[in-house]
Amino acid sequence: MKTIHILLLTLLPLFAAAQSNITGTVTDAEGHLLDGVTITLSQQNKYIATAITDLGHFTLKGLAKGNYTLAAMSMGYQSYTQTLSVPTDSITILLQPDHKQLQGITVSAAKPVIERKTDRIVFNVENSIIANGGTSWDALSKAPGVTVNADNSISAYRKGVEVYMDGKPLHLSGDDLVSYLQGLPSSTITRIEVLTNPPASFEAQGGSVINIVTKKVKKQGLNVALNANYIQGIYGSYNGSATFNYRQGKVNIYGNYGYGHKHTYMDNKTDINFGDSYWRTNDHNIQTSNTHNYRLGLDYQLTDNQILGVLVTGNNRAGQSDGDIPTHIYSADKSTIDSTLQTNSTDKKGGSGYTYNINYSLKMDSGKRSLNLDLDYAPYETSSYAHVNSTSSSASDYHIYTPTTQHINILSGKADYTYTLGKWNVSSGLKYSSIKSDNKFTFIEGDVLMPDKSNHFEYTENTSALYTNLSATFNKLTVQGGLRAEYTNTRGYSITLDSLNKRSYFKLFPTLFLQYKLNDNNQLQLTYGYRIDRPEYARMNPARHYSSPYNYYVGNPALQPAFVHNLELGYTYKENYTITANYTSINNIFTNVTVQDNTTKNYYITHQNLGLSMNAGIRIAAAFHPTNWWDINAEAGGYYQQEKSAYLQGHYNLKMFTYDARLNQTFTINKKHGIAAEITAQFIGPGIQNIYHYESLSEIDLGMKANVLKGKGTIRLTANDIFNAFTYRVNINYLDQQSFFYHKTESRLATLSFSYRLGKDIKAARSRNTASEEEKQRAQ
Repeated sequence: MKTIHILLLTLLPLFAAAQSNITGTVTDAEGHLLDGVTITLSQQNKYIATAITDLGHFTLKGLAKGNYTLAAMSMGYQSYTQTLSVPTDSITILLQPDHKQLQGITVSAAKPVIERKTDRIVFNVENSIIANGGTSWDALSKAPGVTVNADNSISAYRKGVEVYMDGKPLHLSGDDLVSYLQGLPSSTITRIEVLTNPPASFEAQGGSVINIVTKKVKKQGLNVALNANYIQGIYGSYNGSATFNYRQGKVNIYGNYGYGHKHTYMDNKTDINFGDSYWRTNDHNIQTSNTHNYRLGLDYQLTDNQILGVLVTGNNRAGQSDGDIPTHIYSADKSTIDSTLQTNSTDKKGGSGYTYNINYSLKMDSGKRSLNLDLDYAPYETSSYAHVNSTSSSASDYHIYTPTTQHINILSGKADYTYTLGKWNVSSGLKYSSIKSDNKFTFIEGDVLMPDKSNHFEYTENTSALYTNLSATFNKLTVQGGLRAEYTNTRGYSITLDSLNKRSYFKLFPTLFLQYKLNDNNQLQLTYGYRIDRPEYARMNPARHYSSPYNYYVGNPALQPAFVHNLELGYTYKENYTITANYTSINNIFTNVTVQDNTTKNYYITHQNLGLSMNAGIRIAAAFHPTNWWDINAEAGGYYQQEKSAYLQGHYNLKMFTYDARLNQTFTINKKHGIAAEITAQFIGPGIQNIYHYESLSEIDLGMKANVLKGKGTIRLTANDIFNAFTYRVNINYLDQQSFFYHKTESRLATLSFSYRLGKDIKAARSRNTASEEEKQRAQ
C-alpha cells in the first residue's frame, strides 16, 4: 500500500502542474557570481515580482505567460534592464561597474503596502507606517483578512492558520505565540504573506498559512540595522532590536537580537444565569513581561554552488499577571446582591525555546536543480506558578497554589529537491518529526497537596511525510498541482488518571491551482486544497488552571484532528481588482467551549471536537491610485456561516450571514524627506462559532513617518484603535447555558519609533526552511 502512495506522488505530472518561473545568474565583468543583487520584474509599468541573488542565482516564481521588463540593480554597478517573454530559458546577466559615486541620493521603488498575487496576499510591513511602529504581534493583527480572536487564536479570512517565520512554522501558539511576537519589534519584519490555500510544499497543518518574512542583511562587510520603540497606553512599554550581517569571502555570519518589555492590562467580564442565581464577575488583570529573542547563523560557501550552514535561534520569556476579580452573586431576578466573592490571583510565567539547525544547500545546472537538507533539534519549556486567594461573605476562604511545567523536545529532518521534467517544474520532499511532551500540574489547597486534582501528562507524536508539487503552462492555461502524504502516530497518557489515548492515521492531502488568462487584463483562477488541523499540545493537557474557586480552564486529552476543504474561484481585472468566491468546510472541528454547571456553579473553558463548521462567501478587493501621492486598498466580503453539531444533551444547527470590510490609505506628503501618512480602518460584522454569538468589531489606526539623518534614520508616530472600539462581546444561549462575556485587551496605543541603518543596504539573506518548525507551532 505504501508503494502505491509513493507512486501516486511520483506520477502527479500526469494531472497537475504550476506556473512558469524565470531562473538566471548574475555575474560581474570578470565572471564572478554576484550576491545581493536586486532583480525586479514589471509589466506595463506595474510591479510583478522581485528576488535577491543567492550565490549569484535567482528565481522569479509564479509568472503567467506574457511580455515583461526585467531589471537588475546593485550598489557599485550600472543598472541593467531587458525585455523578455515568458516562458523563457535561463538567462545570464552581466553587470558593469559604476565608478560614479552618488552623493546623498537614494533611488528606490517602493512596493505598495498590500499586494495581491495569484497564490497569496502580501502585506509589506516595512512600507506600512502603522504596522512598522510596534510589535510583530501588532503587525500580524493588521495584515489583510487576519483576525486575532478573544482566546488569542488567529484566523485568516475566517479560517484557522499555521504561523510561519521565514518559510518555517513557529512552533508556538496561544499565549506563547503572543509573548514571542510581542517581544519582537515589527521593524524586524519585511512582509507578511497570507496564503489561503497553500501548495503541497507547505505542511498540511492549518486551514491556511501566514508566513512572516524577516529582514536580513547580506552584503560584503558589516551591516547593522537598529530600531527602538516606545508604546504608551495606560502603562508604558518599549522594545528594541539589532540586526547584523558580516560577510567576507566564503564566510557569512548573520543574526539579530530583540528585547521587549510589555506592561498592559486585560479586562474580562462575565455574566452567568444559573437559574436560581445570577453571577457577575469583573476580572481586571495587569500584565508585565520581558522577552529576549535572538538568532545567530553561519554559512560557509564550500563551492560556488554549495553552502553548509548552522543556525541557532532562541527566545526567553518571563512575566507576571495580577488579577483583581470581584464576583457579585445576585438573586434570580437580579434585584439584590446575596453575597460577594473577592478573588486575587498572581501568576508568574516563564518560558524558553531553542532551535539548533544544520543545513546544506546545493544548486545544479545554473539553478535549475537544487537540493536542501535540514536537521533540527528544538527543546522547549514553559512554567507557571499561580496563586489564587478568595474570600467570600457567605463561605470560608479559599487558597490554592498550582505550579505547572511543560517540557517539549522536537527532533526533525527534511530534504527538498527541485528539478525539471521536460517543461514541468517539479519540487519533491520528505520529512520526519518526533515530538515528546511532558506536562506536570500540581494542585495545593492551603498547605495540602491534592493528588486527585493534580496531573502528570505525557504526549508523543511521530509524523512521516512525502510531497510532490509540479508546474507547467499550456498557452493561456496555467496548472499547478500537488499531493502530500502524511502518516502519524500519537500517544497521550495521563499518568495520574492512568488514561491512555492512542491513534494512528494515514492521509493524502491534494492541492490544485488553475489559472486561465483571457487576455492581458482579465484572468480566472480556481484553487482547491485539503488540509488537516491538529490540536496544540496544551489543548490536550487535562490539568486545571483556576482563576477563581468556580472558574477554571482544562484541556482535553481525547481531542482529534479536524479536516479542512478549501475551494476558491476568482476573477482578476488589470491585477488591481479581484472578486473571489470561497467555500471552506471543517469537519470534526475542535474548538474552545464554555461549560456551565448550574448545580455546582462551576463555569469552565475546555476544548471539544464538534461537527461541521462551514463558511461560504464572496470577497471583493481593489487598489486605486487617484493621484501620484495617494494610494487606496479596499476590501469587503459577505459570508454565509453554518455551525452544526451535537453538543451536551442537545443539537444545534446555527446559520447566519455576516460581513467585513477593510480600507487602507497611504499619502506621500513630501517625497524628498520621506514624509508620509497612513490611515487604516476595519470592520468585522457579527458572527458565530459553535454556540458563541459574536458581536461586531471595529478599529481605526493612524500613522505618520519622516526620514532623518540624511535618510539613514526614520521616525514614526502611530495611534492604534483611536476610538478604543476593538472589544469582544459574546453571547451564549443554548439549553441551560446562558451567559455573556466581554474580553478587552489594551488596543488604544500611541507608539513612537526610531530606526537607523549602518553600513550598506539591507538585502534578504538565505532563508532557512528548517525541519522542526511546524511542530513548535503547536507547542504552548
